Amino acid sequence: MENKLKVNPRKLDFSSRRGGYYDVNDIIAKGEIQKSNVTERFEKLDTIYRTLCAVMFNFVPTSGHPGGSISSGRFVSSVLYNNLDFDIARPFADENDLVVYAAGHKALGLYAMWALRNEIVRTYQPELLPAEIFQLRFEDLLGFRKNPVTELPLFTKFRSKALDGHPTPATPHVRVATGASGVGIPASLGLALGALDYFGDNAPKVHIVEGEGGMTPGRVAEALAAASAMRIHNAILHIDFNQASIDSNRVCRDGELKGDYVQWNPMELCYLHDFNVIYVDDGKDFGKIAAAQSFALSLENKMPTAIVYRTVKGWKYGIEGKASHGAGHKMNSEGYYTACKEFEDSFDIKIPHISEVQTQENIENCFYETLLTFRRIIEDHKEFTFFADAIANSKERLLKKNRLHKKNPPELSSIYLKGAISSDQTPEELNVIPGKTTTLRGVLGSSLGYLNKITNGALIGVAADLIGSTSVNLLGSGFHDGFFDAVDNPESRILAVGGICEDAIGGMMAGLSAYGKHIGVSSSYGAFISAMEHTAARLHGIGEQNKVMHFGGHYNTWILINAHAGLKTGEDGPTHADPQCLQLIQENFPPGILITLTPWEPGEIWPLLVAGLKQRPAILSPFVTRPNELIIDREKFNLAPATESVKGVYALRKADPDRHLDGSVILQESGVTIEFVTKVLPRLDEEGYNINVYHVSSAELYDAHPKEEREALLPYSVRRNALGITGFTLPTMYKWITGFESRYNILHPFRKGYYLGSGTAESVLHQAGLDAETIYEEILKYIEANSLVEEMEA
Repeated sequence: MENKLKVNPRKLDFSSRRGGYYDVNDIIAKGEIQKSNVTERFEKLDTIYRTLCAVMFNFVPTSGHPGGSISSGRFVSSVLYNNLDFDIARPFADENDLVVYAAGHKALGLYAMWALRNEIVRTYQPELLPAEIFQLRFEDLLGFRKNPVTELPLFTKFRSKALDGHPTPATPHVRVATGASGVGIPASLGLALGALDYFGDNAPKVHIVEGEGGMTPGRVAEALAAASAMRIHNAILHIDFNQASIDSNRVCRDGELKGDYVQWNPMELCYLHDFNVIYVDDGKDFGKIAAAQSFALSLENKMPTAIVYRTVKGWKYGIEGKASHGAGHKMNSEGYYTACKEFEDSFDIKIPHISEVQTQENIENCFYETLLTFRRIIEDHKEFTFFADAIANSKERLLKKNRLHKKNPPELSSIYLKGAISSDQTPEELNVIPGKTTTLRGVLGSSLGYLNKITNGALIGVAADLIGSTSVNLLGSGFHDGFFDAVDNPESRILAVGGICEDAIGGMMAGLSAYGKHIGVSSSYGAFISAMEHTAARLHGIGEQNKVMHFGGHYNTWILINAHAGLKTGEDGPTHADPQCLQLIQENFPPGILITLTPWEPGEIWPLLVAGLKQRPAILSPFVTRPNELIIDREKFNLAPATESVKGVYALRKADPDRHLDGSVILQESGVTIEFVTKVLPRLDEEGYNINVYHVSSAELYDAHPKEEREALLPYSVRRNALGITGFTLPTMYKWITGFESRYNILHPFRKGYYLGSGTAESVLHQAGLDAETIYEEILKYIEANSLVEEMEA
């Protein structure tokens, strides 16, 4: 038998870290622990909070995640009343510290915590509160997981806010929508980056609430890597380490026991990514919680910090672990009333029971009577003035901080001033001169760089290890070279987000833009970014729309660049030269949320970019190709000027109205349009054909016009019979080509029924039947078919 080589494994230690690892017990041994009378008050507050969580789930029992809301409540209350520098009267003030529930499934806890705070302040220091629209009241809890169209009596009477199942900015004090598969941490770190770049070292703190289960998505590890590389030192991650998810009671490795999902624990993951890590072995102990948070605020090594609290999901609820993650006690069950017993015993009061038939109205009445029980307890127990005073103190601390923007801050508003930029005049600096050769991506990068000079660096860009390849590096021209580092290179406008990490890039740029002082710019292959950043784009759209609908203002724009788009990236093969990317996002969002731009030549870049920005969408998404292209001499080809592209659809050339019309062609995408304009159109002209030629430059800019203008730009009579040619997928043309037979004849990349192969742009276009010769032949067939129809009708 062959001898097997035996080698003992070595232990692999971490190399040196900038962040430090700390145990709260060591911190306590060298410092002060929170006073016992203060701890007693927090214990009482937590009894109310945990019971309020039980009550909210009881009256909305379909779901609501009570377990994690309960296990995180103690450390969140310490953040709120001990450490947050915040003016409750101005929830959207830039200088406020933020609490962001990256763990969106803890929304029940967020609403309970915020409403409890509001009730305490209303009772003891009402002068601190803002107008009702900016409050989260007990009465608003009647709207938990309710739709805005709800017509229940009390919901209507009290103008209760509809509180979404996962947090959105429809709720006061919520800056970003969270809850979708790990987006919360990247978005929260984007907020922190925005605050840090605007305020500098005196930036607001961003306290991020998450659990270890919510840290398992890959985009979270990507974002942690970015946060330490950029040294986003105003971010403090509070981790509810309870080991329970929906399906598992051991998410992470626990000693010698393997984790069901991952073989790290949150301390290891964060320390790996060079965070300061503070471990709290008992996340129920208010003294340890306070000590850890105070120590975190004292650290001066300019690294982000994670505090990991060992907790029990569903503690004292009667259902613990994974069973309490998304479910709880049945409505008005014995288990529910048992969960409320500690509260009843502590305050010598009884929770109301429903004695009537359980109609929706009776359930709502009992819910409100239960909330009034909490109100009476708060009013009757004067020790809760401590927490109202704490909110007053948080405002005083904020004022003493005197947070002012850094010297020469970004001035995003500059580009929106009247006359600052115009789609009618491309800046000479962009060197967009007919007859010269350049790339669409290069002109886009230079255009963003031009805007960056106007705004003093309000545009911050990142690509998935493709900064130069996608020309996003040009956005940072004139600023410091290299990647942004909040300590060593804060004037750079180019970020490194974990490398090839489109997922985290999307979330972070959404959060950065949501803060409101910057435009985040992300870029990668259209084949990847349109899909991988779709979730972040959707949540950013949800967040911005809810913010504006409920509190006014405008959308904060994030620019999502689909670079190397289309078939002309043919050398990279079908995995990269993807025609499907536009279909994933074009018109897949509510009107005004996302605008796509599909320029066909470099001269259209500036007009479309300006027109898109002036619409103030939540997401602006240009599609640009990789190869060098000729800047078209439009006069030579008798084409409409590039400024016409801002209409979304325009006639590149209109047929001579005094001659017989041979037909109409509608073009979409750069590759096929250049092929048509430079090679096919001249042949058609030589042979005397008279056709209309339209180009689709932005479906959403077109939709922004009134109906009458849309009809004038592209009449429905044209759409019924035109020949459509696109370098994107077939469904993207259905809007423009409406006739049944006409749709059948659309030229598109998958017309032959398969993905295309690799090769030069010309060879891939030829394989797809989108080369000049094939287009020419198809147009002749189309014209001949039109003639036959005309003869038959005659």
